[in-house]
Amino acid sequence: MTTANRQVRLAQRPVGRPDDNTWNITSEPIPEPADGQFTVRIDYASLDPAMRGWLNDVRSYVPPVGIGEVMRAHAVGRVSSSKNADHPVGQLVSGSFGITEYAVSDGRDVVVVDETLAPAPTWLGALGFPGMTAYFGLLDVGRMKAGDTVLVSGAAGAVGSLVGQIAKLNGCRVVGIAGGPDKCGWLTGELGFDAAIDYKSESVGRALRKLAPDGIDIYFDNVGGEILNSALACLREGARVVLCGAISGYNATDPQPGPSRYLSLLVNRASMSGFIVTDYLDRFPEGMAAMSEWIRRGLVVTREQVAPGGIDAFASTLGMLFDGANTGKLVLNMHEQ
Repeated sequence: MTTANRQVRLAQRPVGRPDDNTWNITSEPIPEPADGQFTVRIDYASLDPAMRGWLNDVRSYVPPVGIGEVMRAHAVGRVSSSKNADHPVGQLVSGSFGITEYAVSDGRDVVVVDETLAPAPTWLGALGFPGMTAYFGLLDVGRMKAGDTVLVSGAAGAVGSLVGQIAKLNGCRVVGIAGGPDKCGWLTGELGFDAAIDYKSESVGRALRKLAPDGIDIYFDNVGGEILNSALACLREGARVVLCGAISGYNATDPQPGPSRYLSLLVNRASMSGFIVTDYLDRFPEGMAAMSEWIRRGLVVTREQVAPGGIDAFASTLGMLFDGANTGKLVLNMHEQ
């Protein structure tokens, strides 16, 4: 019987891309719950681009992960021991448990996972924070309406792939930007995007002028950088730019310049808004109900790329995000070697 709990802790703040020196793997006894608590054996951990920002000792929407602390992460696991009547042994739950094999919780901000709706990894994707990011970012921040032309970057990722599908369900024309023919083929094939741009092999600006000659109404940005500039150059009057992420600059060692095409916002009376999905926590039931129904009816396709290796594979698997090596939601299997 396993008695050790292995964890990934932050050893030092990275300069540039995180590597093996960024992390320490530690081991301690499996935690026992106190009154009102329960222990969770973690099955799957969510790996997200936002993790890179959490490593910087700068003011942000959440405090940085502290040196020596367990790496922050959302995860799904099963209750292994409990002194909390609402969370009995055997229940499957999701929460911000971290990159650890076992975690203790008092139930705050924990969601009970219903596997009849979708498998456990999907609760870290379409039914987790990425799905809610796509839902509220597009509908609330982007103020999407039928007939809009929607452009999304990082379109083959966890958030972008859902943004495009939600837009299509609501009567929009959708263009996705992704890297490589396989990802672009997935977007226009299985996911039903109207068009896809392979930024690795063609000019994004030139392709946009051809695919959206009248401009775009919503740009959902996951990457920043020059792709953001190209999108700003193609805005339609009254367009909305939704700032979700900027993975192209997350590992940069120098300050990144702002968009050079920002005057397009003025000329087109457009808006550019950032948002954090946790601002919508009180509305998650609304978003999860809609997403669950779309999944049940086969209207939204979910893809989770589940990587094996557990604790030992965390660093290398996280690096896949910055190499563009994942398609859909990247999830780490915490026990499969």
